Amino acid sequence: MRTVLQSATKTVVISPEDPFVIIGERINPTNRKKLAEEIKRFDFSRVRADALTQVEAGAHVLDVNCGIPGADEPGMLKAAVLTIMETTDVPISIDSSTPEAVEAALPAYKGKALVNSVTGEDEALERLLPLIKKYGAAVIGIANDESGISNDPRVRFEVAKKIVRRAADHGIPPEDVIIDPLCMPIGANHEFGRITYETMRLVREGLGVNMSVGAGNVGFGLPDRPPLTACFMLLGMQVGLTAAITNPLEPEIARSILAGDLMLGRDPFGKRWNQAYRKRQAAATAAGAEPRPATPAPGPSAPARN
Repeated sequence: MRTVLQSATKTVVISPEDPFVIIGERINPTNRKKLAEEIKRFDFSRVRADALTQVEAGAHVLDVNCGIPGADEPGMLKAAVLTIMETTDVPISIDSSTPEAVEAALPAYKGKALVNSVTGEDEALERLLPLIKKYGAAVIGIANDESGISNDPRVRFEVAKKIVRRAADHGIPPEDVIIDPLCMPIGANHEFGRITYETMRLVREGLGVNMSVGAGNVGFGLPDRPPLTACFMLLGMQVGLTAAITNPLEPEIARSILAGDLMLGRDPFGKRWNQAYRKRQAAATAAGAEPRPATPAPGPSAPARN
C-alpha cells in the first residue's frame, strides 16, 4: 500500500517497497525553551535553520509542531508551515490534535500534507477526520482510545482497525491512513518493545497499511539513546514499519536506516549507501580530517575448516 505525500514540487512515497521515510522531529518546542520563545514571538529563524539542517541530513518529510500552552497555536502553526514551504521543498507533517490549528494550517499548505495525529477516541475522530478529508491530507492514527494505552497488542490492533474504518466512513482511503502502533519508553517496562512489534505484525497482516512511530520515545529516561532508537527502527522495519518521526541529525540513526533499506532490498546495488559514504568522505576532507578508507570488496570466501 502506497501513501503519497506532496509539496508543491516534490513527492514522497511511503510503502513497504520504498525506502524508509524519515520524518524530521526537530521543529517541536517541547523541551526546547529557546525555540518555544521564538515561535511565540513569531520569530521563525530557528525553524528555518532546523528545516534546512534536517533536510540536508536526510529527512524526507518535516514534522512541525507549535503546541505551546497559552499561545496562539493556530496562528503560529500556519506561519510555521508557510515559513517551511519558503525554506525547503519537502512535504510537511502538520503536528497538532487541535482542530482549530489544523484548520488554520492545512489550507495554507500547497500539496498533500500529513496530519499528525488523531487517536481512536470518538471525539477526536469526528473533529479531525472531516478536516483531513476536506483538505485531501493523509493522517497518522494512534492506536489508543478513551481507555488509554493498552499493553495488549490485540487491543491496539482493534483501535487501529477502528481508525481505518472510521476514516473510510469519511471518504479517506486506507492508503492515506498511517497507523502509529505506539512506541513507549523501554526503560519503564522491558516488554514495551515486544508489545509494539507484535502490534506492528498484526497491523501489517490484518490491515496492510503503512506505519510510523515517534521512535525517540523508546529510549526516554535512558542514557545513550541514539543506538536504542536505531535498533528499535531496524527491528520494526522487519515487521512493517515504513516511516518514523526521528532525528536525522544523529549519524547512528541515519546510517542504521540506510543499512536497513540495503538489507531489505530497498537500495538496489547499494546506491544510496555508497552516495552517503561518499558525502561523508567529502565532508571530512573539506573539514581537514583524514578520510576513512573504504573497505575493499570481499573476495571469494575461504573454505571452511573441519
